[in-house]
Amino acid sequence: LSILTTIAFSTDTAYSALSPVKTMNATTDRIVEILKDKELKKASKTTERRAAIRKAVTEVFDFEEMSKRALAVHWQKLSIEERNEFVSLFSDLLERSYIKKIESYSDEKIDYLEEKIDGENALVKSKITTKRNLEIPIDYKLLRRGEKWRVYDVVIEGVSLVNNYRTQFNK
Repeated sequence: LSILTTIAFSTDTAYSALSPVKTMNATTDRIVEILKDKELKKASKTTERRAAIRKAVTEVFDFEEMSKRALAVHWQKLSIEERNEFVSLFSDLLERSYIKKIESYSDEKIDYLEEKIDGENALVKSKITTKRNLEIPIDYKLLRRGEKWRVYDVVIEGVSLVNNYRTQFNK
């Protein structure tokens, strides 16, 4: 389940003309490459490793869109400065919540099963198969932003990350 939740971080130019499924695949490959790097695996390289993962993720995830959807009606009440601060804090919260899970990746099999594109929206269905042969479905919801596809929600085993946070924020 580790890499599942956050598998979507990589480079602007490398992902500019890719389809949604190819964007996700390229992002996953980049994160796995970072995680397998023997030099970056060292404890002394934790900060550098996490910075590389965050860079890969922020180039594919649209944290502003995620924030807007997680806050829903409350977003409109915020000033520009408050919105910017919320996006920063929310992306930090997500990183702190999932970085150790991502770092615990150990060669689980990731399959991209289906891509559905509807205008400016896309859905990429995938599954991760653990070493114990447990299959975990993960869906990525994306929006087209110019030439690029950007993730705005991740649905793991039917639970939407954005909806989960929206419920918490509404309380």
